[in-house]
Amino acid sequence: MTSTADREPAQPKASASRAFTTFAGKVAKWAGHPLAFALGAAIVVGWAISGPFFGYSETWQLVINTGTTIVTFLMVFLIQNSQNRDGAAIQAKLDELIRASAAQNRYIGIEHLTEEELDDLRRRCETRARAERLDHAREAADVAEARAHEKAARAAERIG
Repeated sequence: MTSTADREPAQPKASASRAFTTFAGKVAKWAGHPLAFALGAAIVVGWAISGPFFGYSETWQLVINTGTTIVTFLMVFLIQNSQNRDGAAIQAKLDELIRASAAQNRYIGIEHLTEEELDDLRRRCETRARAERLDHAREAADVAEARAHEKAARAAERIG
């Protein structure tokens, strides 16, 4: 039986994870907003306009280089966090659709395969799909041929 003391350390971790998830989601959503782009563009334009006042000095250049590097560095982690969550959620939804449908359950969890295993699986799926398309094309040709024979037979009956 698990005591309350054993569960205590997990709560702050879950709380911190939830807080970061919320923060990362809000920042990623805001960063994709047109106003965020406009703000970034305005900062760059303001920096460029200020160039003559600072004599295009190395410090003036260092300000924009440092600022953009810091923002880019931090945004990479926030956006990756959001994409990881979105990817995991989509994968869970797809797995549930596969599990609940007539699809083959053996495809659940294939995201954990190696690149080579996925390539092999993709090739086998494509081969099966091509074979099915060929089968459907043959069936369609057979149906068209049968209809043509029926029409020819009806035409022969009317004439004969």
